[in-house]
Amino acid sequence: MSRAALLQMTSGVDPAANAATLVDAVAQAKAGGAAMLFTPEMSGLLDGDRVRARPHYRAEDEDRVLAAVRDAAAKHGTWVHLGSLAVLRGDGKLANRAFVIDDSGAVRARYDKMHLFDVDLPTGESWRESNSYTAGEAPVVVETPLGMLGLAICYDLRFPDLFRTLSNAGATLLAVPAAFTRPTGAAHWHVLLRARAIEAAAFVLAAAQTGEHADGRATYGHSLAIDPWGEVLLDMGAPAGLGFADVDPARIADVRTRVPVLRHRRAIPEATAA
Repeated sequence: MSRAALLQMTSGVDPAANAATLVDAVAQAKAGGAAMLFTPEMSGLLDGDRVRARPHYRAEDEDRVLAAVRDAAAKHGTWVHLGSLAVLRGDGKLANRAFVIDDSGAVRARYDKMHLFDVDLPTGESWRESNSYTAGEAPVVVETPLGMLGLAICYDLRFPDLFRTLSNAGATLLAVPAAFTRPTGAAHWHVLLRARAIEAAAFVLAAAQTGEHADGRATYGHSLAIDPWGEVLLDMGAPAGLGFADVDPARIADVRTRVPVLRHRRAIPEATAA
């Protein structure tokens, strides 16, 4: 059995302050016995003002938040799933990119968010990720101390085909870092995450943004750890902070024996109208 740490944070518009929070969380995770720390989407900068945010965007090899977290992972000898950063691409657009960092500080895997959130909400909020971001093109699974980890980010949660692909590729854990708005979080966050865990018979670890942010948005929180049966092991509610959950590989084998959904999956053809 291994322990995971989940950081629930209120990222702001200052990358240096966010980096300090992340570095401190790495140390706390190690002190709490965690083999791996999970952080939310947009851990390094959460700012809806593109003009103000633009000077902080960096290419991956120049990103100071990523460098700080890699140094902390190596210093404390612990793995980190850095939920995502806004990384400047060569074409001038951004990638919403997750990183898996090992206990030597090396980047073991990268994943660019595949589904971009373009929507007008009843609250009056309007989001157009595609105005600034380029979508990723490939699912990613990586071996970690907790098991084979499949990577997703926030809005990806609503597309079960991605999670089917990840579990077919051997994922026994699914990471879903997020910055869910409060209305959609209250309506869908718990039920969708539990569904993804049950469908894949896998653990789900979902570190989330929470609270009132400096750019004026409000996020839902409720970072969750869910077991393969759909049982909620950890719900962090609204406060920022660090939570812990144990990941037991025997639980995966038990659930997959009782309900062998992966073995019973079939290729589904396109439907035809009756």
